[in-house]
Amino acid sequence: MRAVVGVVVALVALAGCSSGTPEAASTSTTAATEAADELTGTLTIFAAASLTAAFDELAAELEYAHPGVDVRAVTYDGSSTLATQLVEGARADVFASADEKNMATVVDAGLVDGAPTVFSTNSLQIAVPAGNPQDVTSLADLATLASSGGRVVLCAAQVPCGAASQKVLAAAGVTLTPASEEQNVTAVLTKVAAGEADAGLVYRTDVLVAGDDVEGVDVDEAAGAVNRYPVAVLGPDTRASADPAVAQAFVDLVLSDAGQKVLADLGFVAP
Repeated sequence: MRAVVGVVVALVALAGCSSGTPEAASTSTTAATEAADELTGTLTIFAAASLTAAFDELAAELEYAHPGVDVRAVTYDGSSTLATQLVEGARADVFASADEKNMATVVDAGLVDGAPTVFSTNSLQIAVPAGNPQDVTSLADLATLASSGGRVVLCAAQVPCGAASQKVLAAAGVTLTPASEEQNVTAVLTKVAAGEADAGLVYRTDVLVAGDDVEGVDVDEAAGAVNRYPVAVLGPDTRASADPAVAQAFVDLVLSDAGQKVLADLGFVAP
């Protein structure tokens, strides 16, 4: 009996080490499902590029809580690209979009099991290299920089960050011709961080993830172009595996207090 008790105590102690604190481990392991030992299978996720840091962490949490679950490398890209791929036959278990428009495309194609749930929101900032060498403080400065030969990069209009960019520029009465239009927000951020662009419009969460390489400049007009992020379990026709319970467990984790904390720590705002 003493040996059995000792094993149980050791297992409990080990579980408490998962995310650095017992509290984090407890919330993450209970968020997905109560039957941790019974949940098995594989999971394929398509997610907006701006969710990379958050979903990588949550995928690892799900695998830790459920050793029988294998989360395959998450596919990150612009939401419009991912929606098109799904409609054209790509297989996945979960789709998380950076806007409701592209989720609607997937819903209208009959590919979603149930209804999507909005789990977070995000807004734009001007991203500039560390030190803000061009002294950009507003959208008007961004337009001046672009017209004077500066390299201003935006997301393409069909991508959620691009649609939001056009909305905030219009609200400010500003027009500009970008040096390039990228297919996802990560590409914009990468060019700014690498010094290949003087400025760009990205989500505030991307600026936070970039660390010391990039600075963010707030713009008042961003409050009128907040992106709402929905997530959904995909239907049988698009499911990469035969494990709908695993897909639902991940969505439940995203919506849980533990999942919302991960998102909040990365700058996302609850809907």
